[in-house]
Amino acid sequence: MEKRKLGNSGLEVSAIGLGCMGMSFGYGTISDEKEMIALIRSAVESGVTFFDTAEVYGPYINEELVGKALEPFKGEVVIATKFGFNFQDGVSTGLNSRPENIRKVAEESLKRLRIETIDLFYQHRVDPEVPIEEVAGAVKDLIQEGKVKHFGLSEAGVQIIRRAHAVQPVTALQSEYSLWWREPEDEIIPTLEELGIGFVPFSPLGKGFLTGKMDQNTTFDSKDFRSTVPRLSPENLKANYAFVDLVSAMAKRKDVTPAQIALAWILAQKPWFVPIPGTTKLHRLNENLGAANEVFTAEELLDLNNGSSNIAVQGERYSGGSAKMINR
Repeated sequence: MEKRKLGNSGLEVSAIGLGCMGMSFGYGTISDEKEMIALIRSAVESGVTFFDTAEVYGPYINEELVGKALEPFKGEVVIATKFGFNFQDGVSTGLNSRPENIRKVAEESLKRLRIETIDLFYQHRVDPEVPIEEVAGAVKDLIQEGKVKHFGLSEAGVQIIRRAHAVQPVTALQSEYSLWWREPEDEIIPTLEELGIGFVPFSPLGKGFLTGKMDQNTTFDSKDFRSTVPRLSPENLKANYAFVDLVSAMAKRKDVTPAQIALAWILAQKPWFVPIPGTTKLHRLNENLGAANEVFTAEELLDLNNGSSNIAVQGERYSGGSAKMINR
């Protein structure tokens, strides 16, 4: 597996990481722990060195899973986790990036992950009640104490990124990015390039949509977060299927899968982009990792770029409270 460095930080990870959220959270089911430990370890054996989790996934149980799975590989892999929420009775009750909570989360995450230092510690969502300078300062203190190595932001806008970076250099920004969500190209990605910050796209397969496994008849369990995503409603799925047609046509042209096209397209954008597709299935893991071997000609990239630019996305990425947490 090719390695990539996240911006100017020197943090080197596999070109494709593994998003672990869906193993414990978000889709209405909690996968078998033994099977998921085996899956994560298979990823390591295939060259994956970058794993993504968060306290809110569960909450807590996803970090515990990742900690158990990766304990034999201490020092060989990079684990990213996140802070920024309050919890009551096992349910998130809103944002909390106060310095004292950041420190509390760090201490608890270290125990759950069974490590001595958090490799990459993201603010999960920008907290409007806490100045970003205080957040960056709190993480800076943890870095100086050896409890954290790198600071990251998730779904942060340009001004937040700049203000945070001035206090404590930001190693990576995590945000949604794919062929059907290219908004970060307008302001976010140029800012990251200017500041030397790496980019970690989540939902690089459009929450599964770009794999071609959904159509307008697809329905989601009420506990599956995708049931609340406006752009995945039946009417919008039908309208957005032009993206799947675009990816599928290129997949047929290159004799690979749509998922591999979608991931390879992200890898082709910049050498400091590291997507983190998630899965609970070994054959999907292997399929995703196969994208690292795909190379586009200039003409093929142009076709994908122009084709996706000419399709109007129908529906928002999030609804309700989740949408309000996005900082732009």
